[in-house]
Amino acid sequence: MRRSRLRHLGLAGLLVLGSLTAVGTLPASAAEAPTTHSPSSSEQPASAGLLDAMQRDFGLTRAEAEDRLAAERDATGIEPAARRAAGNAFGGSWFDADAGRLTVALTSDAAPSTLRAVRATGAEVRTVEHSAQQLDAAKARVDRLDAPAGVSSWRVDQATNKVVVDVVAAERADNDVQSFLKQAREAAPVTVRTVPSAPQTFAAGTVGGDPYYTGNVRCSIGFSVHGGFVTAGHCGRAGAGVSGWDRSYIGTFQGSSFPDNDYAWVSVGSGWWTVPVVLGWGTVSDQLVRGSNVAPVGASICRSGSTTHWHCGTVLAHNETVNYSDGSVVHQLTKTSVCAEGGDSGGSFISGDQAQGVTSGGWGNCSSGGETWYQPVNEILNRYGLTLHTA
Repeated sequence: MRRSRLRHLGLAGLLVLGSLTAVGTLPASAAEAPTTHSPSSSEQPASAGLLDAMQRDFGLTRAEAEDRLAAERDATGIEPAARRAAGNAFGGSWFDADAGRLTVALTSDAAPSTLRAVRATGAEVRTVEHSAQQLDAAKARVDRLDAPAGVSSWRVDQATNKVVVDVVAAERADNDVQSFLKQAREAAPVTVRTVPSAPQTFAAGTVGGDPYYTGNVRCSIGFSVHGGFVTAGHCGRAGAGVSGWDRSYIGTFQGSSFPDNDYAWVSVGSGWWTVPVVLGWGTVSDQLVRGSNVAPVGASICRSGSTTHWHCGTVLAHNETVNYSDGSVVHQLTKTSVCAEGGDSGGSFISGDQAQGVTSGGWGNCSSGGETWYQPVNEILNRYGLTLHTA
């Protein structure tokens, strides 16, 4: 293999799969550093490509996209302090895109000193009935129920202060679905939402395109870690060999969990190496990865995958339980309004320059729209004792 092809292979395979175009459209230099934001700097908060994608998918001007990223970065930074200040009265938090600020929910019994402490962090305050701890406990009770195929997912929604259960529209009247909803309402403060179709994972049979392959399944590389990369667990089991876009050997699945979780990590060798980049592959500029601070609900987020390339949306919920169409139940996923399709599984979700997670599955497609879930990257790092490769 020529050195130039090896260089691309290392980037494509070990980088956050953030780029995605077909094999024939490789950038001249996938490792070329884009203009990125340093948290301590007042310069541009992200690569030109990420800003372009936000303008396209959110209908923003460039200045509006830059302002939103800056506001989201501030909200992400103050959320831990606001949560600590709220104490037992904490009812959740989310980024309000219209106000450009973090909103923190507090229970009605919060002391005046608690309200002042939370507001002092720069967050807005909203009064709610249930604490986050109470809602999490309620969701855990729903988790213990046996969900039929017509129930697609459920999660705590901080803004409504309830557990939201998503039901496939055509199955709403199904007896098993109604029985589940009755039990769920007895276990938690529940509201029901309908969705067009059941969620599915985004692995795909072998087709032309880019990495990576295990058996006849094509998935997308997530984020580089020291020694390899992370991806979705449903893409391969521990011990399975992995090949790259050119079918040369990359490495081996060292750990994998699916269902219940949907994460895995692959060790890298045989001339491949890792770099802290989400590739644009000519669709957008490459994006450096500088950390993994968690984006709040309401924040913008972009996804990169080997089938549908770059798409952006917002974070809709954390800690959602998803009941995939094949009966696999996965917990603690994050829901987004970003679309995805077959082959995007394992690909990277990034907010600004902060790694968020790897694509698990969803419903819909990138022509008509849909929703997608990702496994948070910090959970994967902690589970396997990995270190994110950052710039």
